[in-house]
Amino acid sequence: MEVLLLYFLFINILVFIFAGYDKSQARKNKRRIPENTLFFMALTGGSPGLLTAMLLFRHKTSKTSFIVKFVVILAIQLALIIAYLNYKK
Repeated sequence: MEVLLLYFLFINILVFIFAGYDKSQARKNKRRIPENTLFFMALTGGSPGLLTAMLLFRHKTSKTSFIVKFVVILAIQLALIIAYLNYKK
């Protein structure tokens, strides 16, 4: 369990840094982090980190397609958590 918690901490910090870097690059009109990279990191457990970065840096908050895809990822993760908790009962 400790390894899993360390993984989630690591992936969330990493996606937060990537999103912050992407926002910085966007302001400079330079090469950016692909959205699919951010989505993959969110899907593998980094949703809280990406959500925090989105709110803190106001990153991708006005891009509807990004928001919709992110919400789908959150819904999938929530469904998996609920299924797991019901399975444990």
